[in-house]
Parts: sequence; C-alpha cells; structure tokens
Amino acid sequence: MRLRTGRPDLERYAALFDVPAADGALGVTFLGVSSLLLDDGESAVLTDGYFSRPSLLQVGLRKIAPDHARIDRVLGEAGIGRLDAVVPVHTHFDHALDSAVVAQRTGAVLVGGESAANVGRGHGLPEDRIRVVRPAEQLTFGGFTLTLVESHHCPPDRFPGRITEPVVPPVKAAAYKCGEAWSVLVEHASGRRALVQGSAGYVAGSLAGQQAEVAYLGVGQLGLQDEQYIRTYWAETVEQTGARSVVLIHWDDFFRPLDEPLRALPYAGDDLDVTLRIFGELAKAQGVSLHLPTVWRREDPWAALR
Repeated sequence: MRLRTGRPDLERYAALFDVPAADGALGVTFLGVSSLLLDDGESAVLTDGYFSRPSLLQVGLRKIAPDHARIDRVLGEAGIGRLDAVVPVHTHFDHALDSAVVAQRTGAVLVGGESAANVGRGHGLPEDRIRVVRPAEQLTFGGFTLTLVESHHCPPDRFPGRITEPVVPPVKAAAYKCGEAWSVLVEHASGRRALVQGSAGYVAGSLAGQQAEVAYLGVGQLGLQDEQYIRTYWAETVEQTGARSVVLIHWDDFFRPLDEPLRALPYAGDDLDVTLRIFGELAKAQGVSLHLPTVWRREDPWAALR
C-alpha cells in the first residue's frame, strides 16, 4: 500500500475553529497538544504545560530538556502568573517535559501518578508541591474539582512503562515513559463539567456513570487506527459521559514551536482527515457539536449549550 505524504490541510476545516470566545469568568485556553488552561479569574489549573516543543531532530538524535525561554514566553503570552495545579495526562515528553518547570514558575502543585512525581523530583520540585493521586480520587483547587480516572495511551505506545526514578534533564526522549495515563474529569463550582482525554486511548467502562457536557478529546495517532477502534473511542468517552460538545486536541505538530502557526501532524504519524470524517458522522447522528480549538484564545465551550 502506498504511503500518503504531506499532512492534512487545516484550511479544509476552518469552519470547525468556532468555539465561542469566553466572555464570562470561566474559560479554557488551548496551548497546543493537550495543554489546556482552565481558569475562572480566581483559580486556574493546567493540563500538561508542554511549551518547549523541541524539533524532531532534537528528539530523535539528541537529549532534550525544558527550554526555559520558550516556557516563559508562553506563560507571558497566555497571561499565566499563578496556577493551582499542573496535571500531566501522562508522562511522555510531549506532555510532561515542562510540567515541573511550569509548576515551579507558577506556584502550582504537580498532580499525577508516581511517574509524574519522578518528573517533578528530577527538577528539584519539593515533595509538598507534588501530589500523587489515587485513581478516582477527587482533588479540589479553588473553584475546580479534578477526578483522575485510569486510562490507556493510544496504540502504539512508543515509550511504554512507568518512570521509577527521578528524571534529571537533559535526557533522551525515551526517559519520559508513558507512566500512568489519565482521563481528567473537571467540575467547576458553577456546575460546568468537562472531560479532558489527553491521549486517544481508553479503558472500557472506566467513565461509566461520569458526566461532562464538554469533552476535550486527544486524537493523536487516532486516524491510523481501524474504524472500529475510532468508533469505540468515541463511545467510551463522548457517549459514556453524555457530552454534547466535543473539542479535539493533540492534533498539532508538536515539533513546531508555538510562535509559529499550528499545523496538523503529518500523515506518517496520524491522519486527521480520517478522524474528522468518522467523528463528523458520529456527531451528526448523535446531535453532538464538533469543534477545533483556536490556540491562545480563551474560549467557552459550554456557551453553545446554554
């Protein structure tokens, strides 16, 4: 079979970049890959916080480490001064490389499993700024209550296993093993709820009984799976939680810095066209709205549901 070259053209999907801008207290800002800033003007939590985005050459041939200048630029551009929590959805480099530095910079607690804790320890983050969670444990940070439910990484997991010792950069990308993968359920004091599924994996039935009006779904590598897997992923996330609005994340080329326009991952690593075709069919049949987020813009994914 002939391999496709190039990458999906985001211009084809321009109409999907339509999440309303936030005009109230609660907003969500997409900062690439699975990094989402959720804030209400008084408290704020951030998933991942991956801002260094080293090149493919660096990742493939060299050791990698957080780029403090890039991290500071993104924090400044996004207006992030203080955070209550930083939550890596798992500990591959494209999620957790910068998480401890961001927590350090913003006064946040680093939240996750032992693998995330060892990323924090490798950066010298003190133990009182690290929170190792139990699956399904509820944690409250200001107006946000987080519940981390065990999940899986989308196949294939190129760096499987858990991180059992502190990671002290610079290191090879393979040092950032997947670790514990999470479905992150977010409930705000306003009653609004969201699911953040950072990777296109799932544990069958794990979200049964959970509710979320909005689902942020990671779709990296999803377009390379067979159609049954893609439909099951939708069922295990959107249908299980009753989400009426779906916003896709982890589709952008994470080897490209955030100060350049986002582009889709190349066909060699994913096929966003396939994902959007199948998800589009499912969304239309089930009366669910389907969206792509606009980087840097503070958005209100619940607005269209009110």
